[in-house]
Amino acid sequence: MTDGRQRWRETTRAAALEGAPERRERFETSSGLEVHDLYEPADLAGLEPERDLGRPGEYPFTRGVQATMYRSRLWTMRQYAGFATAEETNRRFRYLLEQGQTGLSVAFDLPTQMGYDSDAPEAAGEVGRVGVPIASLADMEVLFKDIPLGSVSTSMTINSTAATLVALYVAAAERQGVARTEVSGTVQNDILKEYIARGTWIYPPRPSMRLVTDVFEFGARELPRWNTISISGYHMREAGASAAQELAFTLADGIAYVEAALERGLRIDEFAPRLSFFFAAWSELFEEVAKFRAARRMWARIVRERFGSSNARSMACRFHVQTAGSSLTAQSVDNNVVRTTLQALAAVLGGAQSLHTNARDEALALPTEQSARLALRTQQIIAHEAGVTETPDPLGGSYFVETLTNELEAAATGYLEEIDAMGGTLAALEAGFQQREIQESAYRVQRAIDSGDQVVVGVNRFRDEGATASPPLQRIDPAGERRQVEGVRRVRAERDPATWGAAMRRLGDAAAGTDNLLPPILEAVKAYATVGEIADRLRSTWGVHRELITV
Repeated sequence: MTDGRQRWRETTRAAALEGAPERRERFETSSGLEVHDLYEPADLAGLEPERDLGRPGEYPFTRGVQATMYRSRLWTMRQYAGFATAEETNRRFRYLLEQGQTGLSVAFDLPTQMGYDSDAPEAAGEVGRVGVPIASLADMEVLFKDIPLGSVSTSMTINSTAATLVALYVAAAERQGVARTEVSGTVQNDILKEYIARGTWIYPPRPSMRLVTDVFEFGARELPRWNTISISGYHMREAGASAAQELAFTLADGIAYVEAALERGLRIDEFAPRLSFFFAAWSELFEEVAKFRAARRMWARIVRERFGSSNARSMACRFHVQTAGSSLTAQSVDNNVVRTTLQALAAVLGGAQSLHTNARDEALALPTEQSARLALRTQQIIAHEAGVTETPDPLGGSYFVETLTNELEAAATGYLEEIDAMGGTLAALEAGFQQREIQESAYRVQRAIDSGDQVVVGVNRFRDEGATASPPLQRIDPAGERRQVEGVRRVRAERDPATWGAAMRRLGDAAAGTDNLLPPILEAVKAYATVGEIADRLRSTWGVHRELITV
């Protein structure tokens, strides 16, 4: 502690406390990092700006992955969308593009995520509920009708069936006359976080990792503008992880994917430039900004020091951000606009490359057209009116933000060391380490909310007792499931059975061997094999994952 800080605490601060005691004994972030009463240069002792910060666009990328950041080009504004049918979702996509959205983001329904066709018994009642149902190339063509796939970037949130959806997207683009070299976008393809926090797995972890690396390999050779994975901390944060846990477990998954690709025989700089990340943004502004800055610095050092890359593009942690869905409340939904604005601001101040802002009514239903437009306008106001895009890393150099960046990096590094000691991410996952840590964090937060120690405006304090009316909600057309089921059955009836049968046999042979599965999957989807049929062929070869329940 400096002499000046000690003097201030004993005089000026002590006098202030006599008249106004502090609101609580300890101030801390969501990760349990103590927030001190004052930050000054001494807190940054040991920080070497050239080594630890660099400059935008240069190693270690703490200050941003592009030299000019938003001075040259704003982040990609995406609004996640998926409705009861491909036709309805296509209408929403075209509407959002007309309103100024600069990229598409596809939400798929649970049957598509889990590898079931819309007419499967397991899909009954879930078709089109939380996203768009895609069962075949026919659906994918409708989804992107009149949308030029050579100029629009698309993000697809899909994991267990990611390889199949990539094949469907490539096939749909080729039907439009778009070359593979021109197709741009991102597929989530992050199966590890499904086992940790989300649950939409199909196959056991190790064959699932094979599919992930098949997408890496195919993308490196065939899709130079496609991001072959979006390594996601978002769902872990939504499940209750702290900022430090989100940071650590996301990077641990990234390490596991790199190791798997290297074992496949790929070279680090063949695939690492197309890796991307996906983080949550919560309302604790400064911790979130620090998290994003720490993520860039940590990933750059991991790729260079652990994996020996010399390519700056391989070291650059590029990421998409989504505002925190689980922070939204069903009570007083207008408060959600304020939450989302703070969270979006944190993403921009933290240097995101892509951003989705949740809509005010998403705690109740899929967003209406009006609320989706307002969520997009939130991004546009931050971009064009707030002045925060004028210089890269505008909070860089803040004693508080730099200290939080260092502390979050230290906390995350501690988790990474624990995971390494267990034998790596897969071994830790199979032992339930990440799952337990997240569950304990979620429990602590819920206890704090229940006790009132953590305030949620409109829920446990400052309730709007008179505001009971629900806003108009997006309604799912119950006839949509029937039309979707009829469409799937029509595809099966009209396709060429010989072409389909030959493609499915080749897929089965490839699954039992070691060849990259993307070419046979692509052949199968062009023969109008369905998502469920492809998943079933792989299930019959690899089996399905059963969760280990620990008490």
